[in-house]
Amino acid sequence: MPSSHHLQINEIVDLIIFTNPKSILDIGVGNGKYGFLSREYLEITGIGTYGTKEKRIDGIEVFSHYITPLHKEIYSNIYIGNAMDIVPKLDIKYDLILMIDVFEHFTCEDGKILLGNCIRKGRNVIISVPKGSNEQGGIYDNPFEEHKYEWSKKDFKSYPDIFFIDNIRSLIIYIGENSHQIYSNLIPKRNFRLLAVSALNYFHLKKIVKKIID
Repeated sequence: MPSSHHLQINEIVDLIIFTNPKSILDIGVGNGKYGFLSREYLEITGIGTYGTKEKRIDGIEVFSHYITPLHKEIYSNIYIGNAMDIVPKLDIKYDLILMIDVFEHFTCEDGKILLGNCIRKGRNVIISVPKGSNEQGGIYDNPFEEHKYEWSKKDFKSYPDIFFIDNIRSLIIYIGENSHQIYSNLIPKRNFRLLAVSALNYFHLKKIVKKIID
């Protein structure tokens, strides 16, 4: 779909912010969600000059009907076509390449070819794929929306400089030069969130138990 579920936004935005890229390639822009979030949290934060697009945020979209005037305000460049054809021809090496809920639209063979090209054209790559069987045909009059392969951790374990984040609905994969640094920054933050949630649950449960006893 041109959209993706909201339950992975925190993890993916954290990864983008910790990477702090000067250039991003968003493959399969869809409705432009992650281009917009990247532009907002990397640039429109009161540090830079509003509206200057100091970060280069490019996109690739195979289905031109998804592109609106809003996309053109968010993205520096939008390439229309198949990423399999476009990525190898790019003359820039991006700091970060995003493939969010896109990889399942490629066969295993094509996906690995594309990932190899992305690793050559990007210093870091973030991939998110749905967990479990999630069959889908061409929708919105877009034949490229068909799901062609169900990816899992075993498909990526041969790649160096990689770590995984298990989301409730997605498998999130980070590959690249900054993976060790990002992982070391991310884990304490995720542990803090877990502790905070556990503490809230504890105090909430304590209130319930006290009310029952009283």
